[in-house]
Parts: sequence; C-alpha cells; structure tokens
Amino acid sequence: MLANRRRSERRLCRRLAKIQFGNGSLPRDCTITDISDGGVKVIAEYVDIPSDFTIILSEGRPRQCKLAWRIGFEFGAQFLD
Repeated sequence: MLANRRRSERRLCRRLAKIQFGNGSLPRDCTITDISDGGVKVIAEYVDIPSDFTIILSEGRPRQCKLAWRIGFEFGAQFLD
C-alpha cells in the first residue's frame, strides 16, 4: 500500500474549473476530482501542462500551482500561495 504523504486531508469532489497558463492566455476547462489545503487532483483533456500555472475555481480566488505528478490526463498540483 502506498504511503499518504499529504500534509492536509483530501476531500473528494467533482468541480468544474479553469486552468490558465501564463499571463494573458485564455483559461482552459478542467475538472477537479479532489482537493486539500495543499493542492488538487485534476483531469484535463490536453497534454501540455507547464510546471507552473493558475487554477481558477468557480468559487474563491485563483490559486497559483506547481505540477507535482502526471499520469495521462490526470495530474496533481501543489498550491504555491
């Protein structure tokens, strides 16, 4: 069994969100499948995910993120702010 290295508890969800790459780029659709105080797990139907980006949740403020891992169309990101 894999060890859980998260610092905060993960909450399952199915939220629509947007990802923005860099300043001035158009936000792209994605789905958040779980979230914690420290980061998110995302499903996005595109392959080019840069190491740093912004997640725009439907409620709350945009969050700066760093790519932590990726498997196919799923990836995990750490909140930087």
